[in-house]
Amino acid sequence: MCGFVGAFDLASGDKPIDEGLKEELRTRVLEMSKKIRHRGPDWSGVYAGNNAILSHERLSIVDPLSGKQPLVSADGTIILAANGEIYNHSAIRAAFSDYAFRTGSDCEVIIPLYQKCVSEGGDFSAMIEKLSGIFAFALYDSSRGSYLIARDEIGVIPLYQGWDKSGRYYVASELKALEGSCVSIEEFPNGSYLYKCGEKSTAGAKEENKVVRWYHRDWEDFDAVKNAPRASDDKGEVINPSVIDKVKTALETAVKSQLMSDVPYGVLLSGGLDSSIIAAITQKYSKKRVESEGREGAWWPQLHSFAIGLEGSPDLIAARKAAEYIGTVHHEVHFTIQEALDALRDVIYHIETYDITTVRASTPMYLLARVIKSMGIKMVLSGEGSDELFGGYLYFHKAPSAREFHEELVRKMSKLHLYDCLRANKSLMAWGVEGRVPFLDKDFIDVAMRLNPKDKMCIKTARGGQRIEKWILREAFSDILPEEICWRQKEQFSDGVGYSWIDTLKRITEEKVSDNEFARRENRFPVNPPKTKEEYFYREIYSSLFPSDSAAKCVPHEAGVACSTAKALEWDAAWKNMDEPSGRAIGGVHNKAY
Repeated sequence: MCGFVGAFDLASGDKPIDEGLKEELRTRVLEMSKKIRHRGPDWSGVYAGNNAILSHERLSIVDPLSGKQPLVSADGTIILAANGEIYNHSAIRAAFSDYAFRTGSDCEVIIPLYQKCVSEGGDFSAMIEKLSGIFAFALYDSSRGSYLIARDEIGVIPLYQGWDKSGRYYVASELKALEGSCVSIEEFPNGSYLYKCGEKSTAGAKEENKVVRWYHRDWEDFDAVKNAPRASDDKGEVINPSVIDKVKTALETAVKSQLMSDVPYGVLLSGGLDSSIIAAITQKYSKKRVESEGREGAWWPQLHSFAIGLEGSPDLIAARKAAEYIGTVHHEVHFTIQEALDALRDVIYHIETYDITTVRASTPMYLLARVIKSMGIKMVLSGEGSDELFGGYLYFHKAPSAREFHEELVRKMSKLHLYDCLRANKSLMAWGVEGRVPFLDKDFIDVAMRLNPKDKMCIKTARGGQRIEKWILREAFSDILPEEICWRQKEQFSDGVGYSWIDTLKRITEEKVSDNEFARRENRFPVNPPKTKEEYFYREIYSSLFPSDSAAKCVPHEAGVACSTAKALEWDAAWKNMDEPSGRAIGGVHNKAY
């Protein structure tokens, strides 16, 4: 995982770009790129052509010695800057045995894929669909004067686009690289691509200079999954264990594929269900390199796990138990509320949002990432995405029907790039640590989202109780986790690190923002006026770092309860006047509800 900045459409019409202007733009792009060097502290590279400039900041995970970027094709005509990991690169390489690969980089396979795609007419959706991984990339074809920009299906990897006052087009891995240089900034849509067709090319001409959605799935429609085979009956009894086995096999395959690494790696272990499952599966495969079956010798002979929390927090206690059972070398990081408060401005600078949920959860993760990096770890696996796939948030207990349940899952999946993925990626990459998310493996997503929604719902059981959230996932991995971890109630990360963290934030921001200031919030912030004093406080910090209206519009702004979407507020009349992302807002479900 890395960071890049790309500038395109440099020349005017048929005239080549003036050399003086070219050097000026090259210097500008390099300055923009320096703002995201935390994402790639290992190497810097730049390409400057007549119509494109690409600057890359590298975090070396695969092929540290020869995989520096931008990557260039053997004939020198195609230049690629990529951020992320292509997990199936070995299989793609094997399909291009006649291509002269110049590095061992997993991202280099994008070049021959592009060449084949163009030669066959330019079906870029089909081309990108062949990639299994987390990625954002900018590819420039100098022979055709064309460029291709693309982002992974969920948006695990961040990507922004902008335009300067002269109409030149830019893309960057983080918003901060564009702020101040572009007059307009937007997030580049996840699961999409942009192809600008040059004068010497006909491929993709029908979709020229337009963002196109390449990622489409049948499970987005409830009717496609409503009759899927069920693992349990209406009383919660298992009737088809093969459905559960399919979930287990698919997730194990996803974890195994994501362990490719030429540097030391670890796991984040909060002690919740999701991180514990990922840690347990990783432990199973970590003794051998994934790239070469049967060859002993991972970089670390033992798997290290990491947890953070206030002294005595729920997550620390649970993580300790999970680590002991799984057998990881476990590290607890204790932070104080004052340390977290002192880090808030830096956190908001790196995560580039003022969303309450994200700020609350990103702060301890940011602190944890610093410790992880200090121990020589450059990659960690995490449990993000499970709650969106299986309805793990506590508000899902109130879902009125299978249709409502599934449609909320689809909405949550479509917004992951704005919340959990953004938090996990930017909090870790602030210190040059790559986060991988096996639950969001493309193939596993298809397995999970094609399950019958009734198997995910918190229905009444035959014993008279209510089934716990993520039941089918717990059932699938009950054999590799201790019972108290496998059946532990959902704790959102910002709650689990210690309840006093959120309580303190709410109290302090209430004191810091006066009633008069809050009453004039629409005058102070006409774009997305803050809904609470806590949000106002974060917004003040954000605006001092990213003052443009474009930057403000890049942040999501909708009401919710316990991480729900606004639509799900209709499920319970008591939620209509609430706007609180903590899981403790769900009375009658959370063990320690407000």
